[in-house]
Amino acid sequence: MAGGTLSAIGCQPSTNPVQLENRVALVTGAARRVGREIALELARAGAHTVVHYHTSEAAARETAAAIEALGVRALAVRADLGQPGEINALFARIAAEFGGLDVLVNSASIMERGEAASLPLADWQRSLDLNLTAPFLCAQLGARSMQSRDGGVIVNVTDGSALRPYAAYPAHSVSKAGLVMLTQVLAKAFAPRIRVNAVSPGPVLKPDEMDAATWQRLAGHTLLKREGSGYDVARAVRFLIENDFITGETLVVDGGERFR
Repeated sequence: MAGGTLSAIGCQPSTNPVQLENRVALVTGAARRVGREIALELARAGAHTVVHYHTSEAAARETAAAIEALGVRALAVRADLGQPGEINALFARIAAEFGGLDVLVNSASIMERGEAASLPLADWQRSLDLNLTAPFLCAQLGARSMQSRDGGVIVNVTDGSALRPYAAYPAHSVSKAGLVMLTQVLAKAFAPRIRVNAVSPGPVLKPDEMDAATWQRLAGHTLLKREGSGYDVARAVRFLIENDFITGETLVVDGGERFR
């Protein structure tokens, strides 16, 4: 529609995206890979950023230093997200250091192989705990903090297994599919002051344990015939944070892989 028509019906295009400057953001699993790229992108937008990590302390501190070099505050905090008590301690630390939270990105997850017919219960539970229960608990605590401020935004990071089952990763697939539904449920539950969305990356960073030939084959399955980058995902996360008329959505960033 032409600009004049938009004006005539009172639908002016938005010129005021949500501002991240001086907001407080928590990115779980932010020490490495996609989580790191997301944390750096939010910092570039002006957000003070909490870098959560579990075992990658050196990488987390390096990420925090890179964030501070951008002129904003950074805080690296360790927590085992499989332990509810440690999640509580993480949010207590954020409250003590920053006074609250405006943005939560649930990026931390694990991806473990297994046969559905013989998968040990402990392996199943570990994936569900870290990939689904932890984001739920973080969202609960994050929402309480956001409600006491000016509202906020939650973005969950899922992947292609949420939309198309990976037979070799049964627990992971179920946990990520659950995360998509959790996104929709929380979008309804937390509206209107808190928006909740998800990003679903495709082949954007080669897993450390995967050989280059297999990775190139997977990247070749996308419609664009190439791999993406962590920055592609980070920009999608930032888009969902800044666009204040999107909630309950899953933005797929996979180069068209799901259509193969």
